[in-house]
Amino acid sequence: MSLTKEDIMRIAKEENVRFIRLQFTDMLGTIKNVEIPVSQLEKALDNKMMFDGSSIEGYVRIEESDMYLYPDLDTWLIYPWVTEDRIARLICDIYMPDGTPFAGDPRGILKRNLKRMEEMGFTAMNVGPEPEFFLFKNDEKGDPTLELNDQGGYFDLAPTDLGENCRREIVLTLEEMGFEIEASHHEVAPGQHEIDFKYADAVKAADQIQTFKLVVKTISRKHNLHATFMPKPLFGVNGSGMHCHMSLFRGKENAFYDEKDQLGLSETARQYMAGCLRHARAFAAITNPTVNSYKRLVPGYEAPCYVAWSASNRSPMIRIPASRGLSTRIELRNPDPAANPYLALAVMLAAGLDGIENKLDLPKPTDRNIYVMTDEERVDQGIPSLPANLKEGIDELLLDDVICDALGEHALTHFVELKEIEWDMYRTQVHQWERDQYMTLY
Repeated sequence: MSLTKEDIMRIAKEENVRFIRLQFTDMLGTIKNVEIPVSQLEKALDNKMMFDGSSIEGYVRIEESDMYLYPDLDTWLIYPWVTEDRIARLICDIYMPDGTPFAGDPRGILKRNLKRMEEMGFTAMNVGPEPEFFLFKNDEKGDPTLELNDQGGYFDLAPTDLGENCRREIVLTLEEMGFEIEASHHEVAPGQHEIDFKYADAVKAADQIQTFKLVVKTISRKHNLHATFMPKPLFGVNGSGMHCHMSLFRGKENAFYDEKDQLGLSETARQYMAGCLRHARAFAAITNPTVNSYKRLVPGYEAPCYVAWSASNRSPMIRIPASRGLSTRIELRNPDPAANPYLALAVMLAAGLDGIENKLDLPKPTDRNIYVMTDEERVDQGIPSLPANLKEGIDELLLDDVICDALGEHALTHFVELKEIEWDMYRTQVHQWERDQYMTLY
């Protein structure tokens, strides 16, 4: 049920809400907020709250800094971990002073791509994300260490999984905030965890990913733990991914399902997959946006390195889960939780829609374990690799008009500028590995 301005004003008074965080996301996917006292809530609900956009990563120059926060009333939420002088949040869209949407607002970019989807006859993009994270112990100062909280493995229970109590409190907090949790378990690597929540439409799913990260970090700190969504914090163990399950709907009909097809997949689903495969190397810079992301995308750790699909094995980039009917979906396995979820979903959708619009042919499935194939076998079967590093990802992004158009000129320019700086800082830094290898050898 949608909330009205009057509903929110009433709830704020009844629940003794004293402060409201007007939340939005910068280009790098970091949550930002402007906190206001409840006395300013009505002004905020009337879309009259201004902030300085020049101070936000990837937004605007100082000469054009005035921007307005337009709260999405349906994102009203009271933080359950604050019991006195309560704090609520509203997720906002960013607008210019002339009343037009800001071209660099990641949430707005996703909405713009969803509008194109609707123009093609679809009514919803449903997304079920699976963000993974690690828990590390904090030191006596409260700073994170590299000491893991447990030595558990996939689906382990206490006492091996010492993160169980923390994870359980995270789940209870999320449920109190309206999440429908489907599963919670220890992941493959020591100290690694996953909590899956029910699919939602694309904008809500991206909002939930941001809220999920905030809750995980907040509750973990109560347990003197540091939660990180860094894709590959440790060498020699699996990294953290954020597999995304996707489907398109026309009303109540799942456009990806065809009961007459051998795999239960419609032509729309196959074309959508073909689009994702065609543009995968270009959108990797968005779905895997850090230098560290590409340390995860290597053979041997269950992360997809190769652009292929299958209904029967997990080594390709796209997998088809077994559920059919309304639950028919594709699982894109290369994204990681460092991605800006709004931008990531926008480019994945744009890639899929391009496949549908141009009726792209889906290559044959790859039902062998790609990790054991030779380079020659992969070439023979037309299986390219994902980019090997962030620099290669950026170069591929700039060559792809579909993905560039999905982002828009403003976001593309600022994103690439930020990532080229990141790559150059990494490239010119001297790392401990180099000292270990070369100090005594030369």
